[in-house]
Amino acid sequence: MKIGIANDHRGIETKQKLTEYLTNKGYNVVNYGTNQEGRVDYTTYGFIIGEAVAKNEVDYGIAICGSAIGISIACNKVKGVRCGKINTPEEAIHGKERDFVNVIALSGMAPIEENIKIVDAFLEAKENTVDPVYKNRMAQIVEYEND
Repeated sequence: MKIGIANDHRGIETKQKLTEYLTNKGYNVVNYGTNQEGRVDYTTYGFIIGEAVAKNEVDYGIAICGSAIGISIACNKVKGVRCGKINTPEEAIHGKERDFVNVIALSGMAPIEENIKIVDAFLEAKENTVDPVYKNRMAQIVEYEND
């Protein structure tokens, strides 16, 4: 599985640790983020990871900024992206199984152990392909997005 990771200056350390962790687990990780410690705009990297996911360059994306809020907003401006700001493993599972999240946004301020638990939960969760309630809701979102 191919995972894209994007980050601003406040997510460098988290990206590095997650990249090492995921690579050791056998994932192919693509860096779309900055390695520059000086201030950069999270919007740039939110759009980049969003485009990578929308174009199927990667299977899923991980977006990291200080709070995860800004980069999640930027990601969600890319057509076809469903980015969730995720705080717990339970939210990660729910997001993937019921809300068809394809990018998770993580806080660079959160402990790495918590972010690892979230990423593991997200990647291990199954996409919902059966439940008509959630499929219908996603169809409504896609229809609105396409109008």
